[in-house]
Amino acid sequence: MNRAIIVSSSADTAAFIGELLEAEGYGMIAVASSGSEARRLVVSDTEPELVVINTPLPDEFGQELAVMIAENTSAGILLICRNDIADDIGDKVSDNGVCVIPEPLNRQLLSRSVKLVTATRSRMMGLKKENADLLTKIDEMRLINRAKCTLMQYLKFTEPQAHKYIEKQAMNTRQTRREVAMRILATYER
Repeated sequence: MNRAIIVSSSADTAAFIGELLEAEGYGMIAVASSGSEARRLVVSDTEPELVVINTPLPDEFGQELAVMIAENTSAGILLICRNDIADDIGDKVSDNGVCVIPEPLNRQLLSRSVKLVTATRSRMMGLKKENADLLTKIDEMRLINRAKCTLMQYLKFTEPQAHKYIEKQAMNTRQTRREVAMRILATYER
């Protein structure tokens, strides 16, 4: 279920945003009325998919909060501010991936922005998963290469022989190459 946090000192604006987010499929929506309350929500709860900040907040403007959330989570962030300062604020927070929407709010612009931020976050999460998968494969390759080097050092195998040995052991024992490499390293590297 999609989680969102609305940060707004105005209860009416928070209710308007909340209705729109429910229509967009966000089921768990938390509301904070200040930056410090929002910080506690972001840190204590499971990570939200979307954070909407309606500036200014009673204890801060909201720009610092948006940057902090961007640096510490993978949530999509919408920052709503006055039309006359929207461009300046957008320039300051755009490098952090924060989307700035000028006031006055209208339903269509907010809906499009929520869809855009959600789609961008979804793509980012896919890339993050792909990156984690690649790092896992790299670690596995390093481990297997260490095992090959160990076989070459202790059993005087050539690199192709060590490779073939690991492959054959993996097939014969119905283990992964990683497990075979770990077993080899455990045997020879004491």
